[in-house]
Amino acid sequence: MEIKGLSFSYRRGKSLLTGLNLDIPMGRTTAIIGPNGSGKSTLLGVLAANYKPDAGSVILGGRTLAEYRPREIARKLAVVHQQNTAPDDLTVEKLAAFGRLPHRSLLSPEREADREAVEWALSCTDMQDKRKKPLAELSGGERQRVWLALALAQRTPVLFLDEPTTYLDIYYQYEMLELIRRLGKEHGLTVVMVLHDMNQAVHYSDHLIAMKAGQAVLQGAPEEVITAESVKAVYGVDVVVKNDPDTGMYIVPVRRGYKGPR
Repeated sequence: MEIKGLSFSYRRGKSLLTGLNLDIPMGRTTAIIGPNGSGKSTLLGVLAANYKPDAGSVILGGRTLAEYRPREIARKLAVVHQQNTAPDDLTVEKLAAFGRLPHRSLLSPEREADREAVEWALSCTDMQDKRKKPLAELSGGERQRVWLALALAQRTPVLFLDEPTTYLDIYYQYEMLELIRRLGKEHGLTVVMVLHDMNQAVHYSDHLIAMKAGQAVLQGAPEEVITAESVKAVYGVDVVVKNDPDTGMYIVPVRRGYKGPR
């Protein structure tokens, strides 16, 4: 997936993305990081064809997104948004089944391929035993997994996630990230996700894109682009970047005025 000279602004608003040139490595996991208002979710929205760029192009499979029909795009990429809503009485299985709409019309009968895709998606997200439960009876972590199941049921090679750990406690955050990493590796998915937590981004991605003021200021493997200097440049925060033999790279903010251990 290539992004060439991409710019975007809301109508009559200020420019939110400016002249982006990026590569999304296929079959790998990319995390988009950056401070609030830097354009992370906007970039994801343009890549998912939710927004039309003012200039430049997004190329997928040798064609620009503008050349695809909406149903074709939905067969190429799936999106899990930051906030999702559905009727509380809708069951897990029925919500996941909406992921098959790009492959058939709303009124056409369900096919064996549709049932297999939904079953696979529920199995991947460990929601098979809760298939008949309404959404109202699910925890926050379970709800997020159902929306992920809906996206997986589309059976697309590309999966976008906008802050998939938002509103989840630390247990469910890491459960979700472990699940996403496992799915990516086992099924060769190209995953692109927006994350706020730098340590999560470093541990759960193969490729990083760091945004600041609508521009991509860093891109590359986490161990190559994350330094104390680069974090300071992007976030304006002093940090220490360390490597642990057990946990790998991690980032620790430094308190203002901190003089080191006494």
